[in-house]
Amino acid sequence: MKDILRKTIVGVFAIASVGALNSCGIRASKTKPVATPKVTRNTRYVAPTVKPPAPRNPAISLPANIASNKKVSWSRGTANGKYIAMTFDDGPVAANTTRVLNMLKQRNIKATFYVIGRRAKNNPAIMRRMVAEGHEVGNHTWTHGNLMKMGDSQIISELTKTRDAVIAATGIKPRTMRPPYGALSTRQRRMVFNKLGYPVIFWDVDPEDWKKPGVNVIKNRIVGHTRAGSIILLHDLHKSSVDAVPATLDALLRQGYKFVTVSQLIALSSNTPSS
Repeated sequence: MKDILRKTIVGVFAIASVGALNSCGIRASKTKPVATPKVTRNTRYVAPTVKPPAPRNPAISLPANIASNKKVSWSRGTANGKYIAMTFDDGPVAANTTRVLNMLKQRNIKATFYVIGRRAKNNPAIMRRMVAEGHEVGNHTWTHGNLMKMGDSQIISELTKTRDAVIAATGIKPRTMRPPYGALSTRQRRMVFNKLGYPVIFWDVDPEDWKKPGVNVIKNRIVGHTRAGSIILLHDLHKSSVDAVPATLDALLRQGYKFVTVSQLIALSSNTPSS
């Protein structure tokens, strides 16, 4: 009798235990599982762009002897091939011109600097660096005055004083000149050419950077108007102009243009008589 009672109690307990377990299972099935934390990605993050090395101008060995060329003035070259000349006016200005020289050196570009005589005299070290690194120095007068408002003797004085300052600093004589503001009459051009031997150099690409329109505007104007044989005008006088130089040079190099000095461009071009 005791054995029967004991088995009955054990059985009832077992049934109760199974029910309790099943009951826990039902409640568990109604409980929402703990959500797995989502890994949130910052979709706004952009990996930093690694700029490639600046493109480089090819090594160019070309003649620069223009003594036999009888053309009085030039606004562009006529050489075959995608040769262009980059020119900088109104320097040297220590901080700006040094930056330009660094940019040109990085890209193996030789440019032409039309210097103001009194600034050349005050910055002989920069002048020496220009010549040592293969750039051409041109004559941009002593005071940057309007030559059309001067007599012939005053024009000769402006150009002679600048020539002497360049020679004193570098030992090199300028081959060409550029009138401030591009202001020089046809008669005056012939006079300068006959008395000093300077071809008068103008330009065909002018971004009007002296108005400080902004870096991108300067770059886009130059890149948009440059053609084979172009002579490009910029001013190392202005910081904003210098800021536009790297992107401008790189864009032109990637389009296949090759940079030469003004004298090299003239030497490459047709020896046409002056008009």
